[in-house]
Amino acid sequence: MKNFFNEFKTPIVTILVIFIALFLYTAIAGPIPFSVNSITTTKTDLFTASGQGEVSAVPDQATVYLGVTENAATVSDAQNSANKKADKIIATIKALGITDKYIKTTNYSVTPNYGNNTPQPLLMIPNRGGGDQITGYTVSQNLEIKVKPIDKVNKVIDTATANGANLVGGINFTFSDTLQKSLEEKARVQAVSEAKQKASDLANAAGIRLGKVVNVIESSSPIAMPMVAGTLKATGNSQETTPTNTTPGENTVTVNVTIYYETY
Repeated sequence: MKNFFNEFKTPIVTILVIFIALFLYTAIAGPIPFSVNSITTTKTDLFTASGQGEVSAVPDQATVYLGVTENAATVSDAQNSANKKADKIIATIKALGITDKYIKTTNYSVTPNYGNNTPQPLLMIPNRGGGDQITGYTVSQNLEIKVKPIDKVNKVIDTATANGANLVGGINFTFSDTLQKSLEEKARVQAVSEAKQKASDLANAAGIRLGKVVNVIESSSPIAMPMVAGTLKATGNSQETTPTNTTPGENTVTVNVTIYYETY
């Protein structure tokens, strides 16, 4: 037993001396500096190719902006006149098959007219201190009407103006949600096909082997919406007018796609 103790005595003492020396060193000089290097390797070289698909079609719906504006000596008289005409316009448009949910009032305003007969917004008139006198009031009501099928657009305008509408602000020809989705799907197929073909051609020319597709990003371009704009003033005469003839033309849906490939 004594021999066993003597055999391990020296190593134990040596280890204790080393630990004591390290303890004293760190207590006086601070901790021993050391660093850890972390290396992460990830394949980040991706091959990309972009494609674009475009599909055009005739719009299947439209939004018509029209309204009525009336002048009178009093607010109530101007309101009564404008309200009666607006009610008549709405009733005749409904008779064409346009339901309530597609007819919306977008503006209703009452403005005073002064000596120069120029309507001015009520909230923007400074204290005139007995200056210009109010000579009357103007009441305006604007309507937004969604029309489908699109062949009713001209009839809606003619019916409205024949029944008192003296403002037509414009017409937007657009796609319904169903048609829009269908056109986007077709444009998407074209865009992906073009991107894949471009990737294949470019990779072959550069001697690159394409791997699997790891990501696809799509973006759609805004639809150009043709608008027929203008303002119609009631003439007050009863002579026959030429029917309105607006044409929708075509709108285009554009989809852009970028495909990301791994490479070998």
